Amino acid sequence: MQINGDYHIHTNYCPHGSSDRMEEYVQAAIKKGLNAISFTEHAPLPPSFTDPVPKKDSAMRLEDVESYISEGNKLKEQYKDKLKINIGFEVDYIKGFEAETMEFLNQFGEEIDDAILSVHMLQTSDNSYVCLDYSVEAFSEIITLFGSVDAVYQAYFQTVASSINADLGPFKPTRIGHINLVEKFSKQYPPINNYEKEIIKLLHLVKQRNYTLDANTAGLYKEFCKKMYPPKNIMETANELGIALIPGSDSHTAKTVTRGFDNYPSTIILANPHK
Repeated sequence: MQINGDYHIHTNYCPHGSSDRMEEYVQAAIKKGLNAISFTEHAPLPPSFTDPVPKKDSAMRLEDVESYISEGNKLKEQYKDKLKINIGFEVDYIKGFEAETMEFLNQFGEEIDDAILSVHMLQTSDNSYVCLDYSVEAFSEIITLFGSVDAVYQAYFQTVASSINADLGPFKPTRIGHINLVEKFSKQYPPINNYEKEIIKLLHLVKQRNYTLDANTAGLYKEFCKKMYPPKNIMETANELGIALIPGSDSHTAKTVTRGFDNYPSTIILANPHK
């Protein structure tokens, strides 16, 4: 399968990533024979939201956004004959913070080319928040907090549904990120129930909105996951529904650009993103 683009790439503006410069990702993409990439850095979290992870490093700082966009635009011009470079964000959907998220998107939406909408944060019963994918140890604590593995899965899929249905204004991202991220630690903490039906319900919501899906290879390399986000059967169903699957490595280092692309099922059709 010939794949011409990697549309989920992070940068040195991500505090939990590597120090690899944006240009190193560009050069890696050209070396891999790609025609296009999307930089989708973690957008700053809402100003009134407290990052629940220990180092408070889930996303880029608001004061770095202009530099990130500016550096991306310089690279876009510099490499225009070799690579199409999209500048964008991976935006967190956080229940209860829709207005602040919309405000950010309205501020920067016209300056970007691409974006992903993802759920990493779950709201708890006491209206605090947890980061779903931080570590297997933290996930164990989240299970205790929610009462069971299945309760965490249910909360996650409900939050993804809310993200798809949310009004985030005219610049709302239309690509849903790693739709089954909750399975990141499933080999260590498997749920009792099968959630394929819930994921397929989400696919129908995605289809109704004419949104697209992040076909994310990062899960293959997670110790307690070892599968794509989403897995083969869900990708095939998405194809059957006419939902575009957008390839992405979710790279946080330059050397992992296109990692896992040779593992995409031969039965699926991949697409390019639209804003």
